[in-house]
Formats: sequence, C-alpha cells, structure tokens
Amino acid sequence: MRIGLDFDNTIVSYDHLFHKVALEKSLISHEVPINKVAVRDYLRNTNQEDAWTEMQGYVYGARMNEAIAYPGLIAALRAIRDAGHELFIVSHKTQYPYAGERYDLHEASRSWIAYHLQAPESTLIHKSNVFFNPSKDEKIEKISQLKCDIFLDDLPEILLATHFPQDTKKCLFDPEGHYVGLENEILVNLQSWKAFSDWVHNLGRNNESS
Repeated sequence: MRIGLDFDNTIVSYDHLFHKVALEKSLISHEVPINKVAVRDYLRNTNQEDAWTEMQGYVYGARMNEAIAYPGLIAALRAIRDAGHELFIVSHKTQYPYAGERYDLHEASRSWIAYHLQAPESTLIHKSNVFFNPSKDEKIEKISQLKCDIFLDDLPEILLATHFPQDTKKCLFDPEGHYVGLENEILVNLQSWKAFSDWVHNLGRNNESS
C-alpha cells in the first residue's frame, strides 16, 4: 500500500519545544502546561497573537533541530516499511514564516527528516517521497496525485475536506483524544504510532485474505 503521512504534529511533536521557547522569551509562566496548544491559547488570550505568529517561524526554522519525534514513530515506520508498504510525507507548510526572520522552513524540515528518517543504513522515507505544499488545497491535490491508499493527519479539516480523495482511507492522529467521537466508517481515530502500525498491519492482512 501507498501510505501518506502529515509532518507537523503527526510525525514531529513540538509540545516541549514551544513551551521551552516561550519560557525563554518570557512570554508565559511555568504554570502553562507543556503543550503547544496550551501555549498558543495562552498567548492568544493575553493579546500576544503577533508573538505567537513570530515564534512559530522561529521554532519551525531556527530551532527545528530540537524538535522530537512522537513516541513509537521510528519503530512504527520501520514495521510498515518492512511489511512492503511505501511511505510518503505530504505536508502543508509555507516556505517562509509569515512574520519575523526569513527562515527556510522547508529546508529546516528536510534537514530534520534527513537526520531522523533517512540515516544511510536505514532509510525509512526516501527523499523523493517528501512533499511540502504551500496551501492545504495543494496538499490534498498531492495526496490525490500520489494515489495514497491511506493518509494519516492530525487535522480533521484535511481529512474531511470535500475534495479529499474518496479512495484514500482517512486516519486521524489524535494522541490527546481531542476528537474522540469523530470517527466513523471513513475516519479512523488513532492515538499512538503503535496503534497506527497495528491498524495498517491488520488492514494489509485483511486485504490479502479477501
């Protein structure tokens, strides 16, 4: 199967990094939970929307190398790859931030991928299978062009878009359970990378037996 994966907040977790940077910049107190959404909501609720926008570019650019993979990611990708499936990264990301320093966000993300997922002895996702798209519509179009059998994303709005390819199975990555109850026959809610790997394995086994 051809399996597409979102990048930000699906492969990469930014919770600790956003909290760390916000503390460094004295934008939040230690009482704010170590969670990207909590940091964002605090800044918005304290009239610091511009600071949040600028911090995103800084984190995704200058500090990208400090971001961490979600727990279980590497083992899950290795199991999926070894089962013979082809992996793609399809991300919605502008090349440069909306505010602040002009970091190349695509290059920063590709460097992260090269370090974590393309080690010479064990490439999990090939360089030619990584796509960054400046808009959500272009991301969805790329998923369609690639003819992905499965796509995993943390944003329901991508998976539930009216022009999302109907032949692609929709998997929602929801580690904190924000969207429990959204799942239905065409939207699977998975809360860990191990759960996703197991689901892909079972789907592949069912396809073989049918």
